[in-house]
Amino acid sequence: MKWRGFLLGSLLTCSIGLQAQKYVGGDISLLPKYEEAGVVYRNADGQAVSDVLTFFSEEGLNAMRVRLFVDPSHDYDKAVCQDLDFVKKLGKRIKEAGMQLMLDFHYSDTWADPAKQWTPAAWKSLSNEELYQKIYEYTKDCLQQMKAAGATPDMIQTGNEISYGMLWGTEAEAKNNQNNRCYTTSPEANWNRFINLLKQAGKACREECPQAKIILHNERTPKPAVMTDFFDRMKAADVDYDIIGLSYYPDYHGDLNSLETALNTLENKQYGKDIMIVETGYSYAWAIGSDFNYSSTYPYTEEGQRRFTADLIALLNKHASVNGLFWWWPEDNGNKDVTQRWWNAALYNHDTGKPYAAFYELKQFVGAGTGIETLYIPKEGKVQSNGWFTVDGRKLQGEPNVKGIYIMNGRKAVN
Repeated sequence: MKWRGFLLGSLLTCSIGLQAQKYVGGDISLLPKYEEAGVVYRNADGQAVSDVLTFFSEEGLNAMRVRLFVDPSHDYDKAVCQDLDFVKKLGKRIKEAGMQLMLDFHYSDTWADPAKQWTPAAWKSLSNEELYQKIYEYTKDCLQQMKAAGATPDMIQTGNEISYGMLWGTEAEAKNNQNNRCYTTSPEANWNRFINLLKQAGKACREECPQAKIILHNERTPKPAVMTDFFDRMKAADVDYDIIGLSYYPDYHGDLNSLETALNTLENKQYGKDIMIVETGYSYAWAIGSDFNYSSTYPYTEEGQRRFTADLIALLNKHASVNGLFWWWPEDNGNKDVTQRWWNAALYNHDTGKPYAAFYELKQFVGAGTGIETLYIPKEGKVQSNGWFTVDGRKLQGEPNVKGIYIMNGRKAVN
């Protein structure tokens, strides 16, 4: 199909008023392990798909997140396996599939979250000053290797759910009350230490991947005052970053009104940052947490999960500042001894291997007609695509035969 140059002027004019690029996908950090175990991924018709990432792209997903641990060999959990070699290979596949890559530095040998931010074993004897240098050197080296492997990140989380800091020391020290670095809310010196770590990590990101967006990941979504205190401190300290990343799981963070309040609060603070939901999920079967039960509104069924996803997206699409939505562990598709865990908020039916209905809702986040701003004009003058969509998110059977504006590979295209 030939590109019609006379349309470009009008398209460029009308695209000025569009919102920035929006990203939708998931944290698929265990996908290679499922594939190695022989798990079969199918489409809605039950047909096996030969390339899962191509299938994701064809279904309107345009970005994927991958976690990175320093040395996961220290952890017994089979889901903690993402060392640098693992991430380079998966990251390269994501990029080759035409999707954006979000790299999630855990800066730990194991899961890092608000309750545990344990220093890697190899770093545990380092002083604070040595840690500042180590996080810079480690981040820089990882990014250099990612680039050399063809897996340059487009977005980088400098820490995972770092609401209360990171690199606290060892778990044993914390249990013995020997490490006063375990809390960053008091004393003030701990905030200064934490901010210095973030600045050093961000410095490495800017040097190695200047085009990448830096994300600060906070999960205090149901506590706006705590959340904004965090970002107020980042602003006062002039921490360099681009995106506010949030976790939102109803089981832990409350109903959609709670999320709406958090978003409104952040927007009213006028930090000048985009916002992404970098982790979310809702169950198709049983509760995944006990803090809040949403099942009277969204039953723990495939349809309940779909309705939650649709309503979440409708809420997010009302906020111009929100440009990212990532489902956590969507690829969980039958255990086959891949992990010791069973994730009841996955997007795949463990019995049939087919995606749940919520999977197909995700593309509506970028399919609202205002989500894509970048033109995609192949050098050959012809379109190369794994899938075409109308601007309202409907997938076409092939290349469009009617003149107009479409979405292809997450970008706006004109024929």
